[in-house]
Formats: sequence, structure tokens, C-alpha cells
Amino acid sequence: MIPTHRRPTSPGEMLLEEFLVPLGMSQTTLAAKMGVPVQRVNLLVNGHRAVTAETALLLARVFENSPEFWINLQTSVDLYDARRKMAG
Repeated sequence: MIPTHRRPTSPGEMLLEEFLVPLGMSQTTLAAKMGVPVQRVNLLVNGHRAVTAETALLLARVFENSPEFWINLQTSVDLYDARRKMAG
């Protein structure tokens, strides 16, 4: 269920707070493990880039979870933002 009273947690915030910080992993290390430029990870963490299907697959591979986890986080944010925009 998508919360209506607050914006859902972004994939970037989840990535930082629940994965990178607890694991002591830097954005640079994650980017290397994903095989992408560090800027891609940094933009995601800072909320300036959305999780794409490719990014979801790469994150799932590194953290041994599902790509659906990452896509669902992004979809929740996207739906919340669209609802707010349509409401005026």
C-alpha cells in the first residue's frame, strides 16, 4: 500500500541507509561492483536519478536480493508523485 500522508522512501535513501552505511560500503565501491560510473550511484543516492530496470538488476546482483525490490521502491515514489501532481 502506498502511503498518502508522506512520500515513500526513495530507492536512493534506502540504498544509503539500509545497505551502504550498515555494510560500510562506499558509493565508489558499489559503482565498481555494479560496473557503472560512481556518478550514477551518487545521483541515485541523492534522489536525482530513478532506478531503471538495468539498475535494479545490478543492485540486486550486488546485494543478493530481487530486482523487484528496487523497482517497487521506485514505483511507489513515482505513483505518489503522480498522484500529488494530478491532485493539483
